[in-house]
Amino acid sequence: MNQQEQRRIHFFKMNGAGNDFIVIDNRDNLVDADHCGDLVRSACRHKLSVGADGVILIEKDPEVDFKWRFFNADASEAEMCGNGARCAARFASLTGIVQKPRMAFRTLAGIIRAELLGNRVKVQMTRPHGLKLDLNPEAEGRSFRVDSVNTGVPHAVYFAADENELESIDVQGYGRALRFHSLFKPAGTNVNFVYVQDPSHMIVRTYERGVEGETLACGTGCIASVLVAAARRRVASPVDVKTRGGEILRIYFEMSDGKNPADVVFNDVYLEGEARIAYEADLWTETLQK
Repeated sequence: MNQQEQRRIHFFKMNGAGNDFIVIDNRDNLVDADHCGDLVRSACRHKLSVGADGVILIEKDPEVDFKWRFFNADASEAEMCGNGARCAARFASLTGIVQKPRMAFRTLAGIIRAELLGNRVKVQMTRPHGLKLDLNPEAEGRSFRVDSVNTGVPHAVYFAADENELESIDVQGYGRALRFHSLFKPAGTNVNFVYVQDPSHMIVRTYERGVEGETLACGTGCIASVLVAAARRRVASPVDVKTRGGEILRIYFEMSDGKNPADVVFNDVYLEGEARIAYEADLWTETLQK
């Protein structure tokens, strides 16, 4: 390796409800965001490098406090990530990029507004769209009834009959098959398996595209699950969602009624939860392999 390849990149390792991220201050273009695929894939490898669900680059923006570039572990760039957004906001506060409790930053899904509440962060999400109910894809020889909505990224939602079904369901197998189903082409979809406990509590398991497996939590997936359940009049704001990692995310929303469940419109959607720091360190690029 030449000397440039052996440089070090300072980062924070953070997690939000079990989603873990490598967060880098990239305001001085330390990382070439348009050509960082090898770095992202290598750094996100567990055991061989830092290991993470994704990489967040914090960059300058002329109109809001900052912008981010968010990359999944497979180096695909994502429009939005709710848990990542909370980590990005706390990182910006801790590092002095933003010196106020409220901030706004740019994502591919639009402007996100965040409020710091100690180590908890409340973020206002972009307006959901594309609600579709009663889709009937087949996956792994089984027919599913699913609903879908875009909460910054596309999500499909399947309601389990009870908690036993949710616990035993093959999230990896069914999730992957639904993620690539022709109904959701060309972008594919994230897939959420959900159980509604009561009008204020839900449990959600998510297969995430880009990660290509079940993660301990997915903020936009929890939001999608809650909003679909609300459209079906099964929950009301706010809703506490238990993630696979055991942490609780709280979802707030306003909903205008429509003649049919698919006609409802959601406004003022917020995601609240902890954004934790695991450690701060330097990544030696000599460990990065193509």
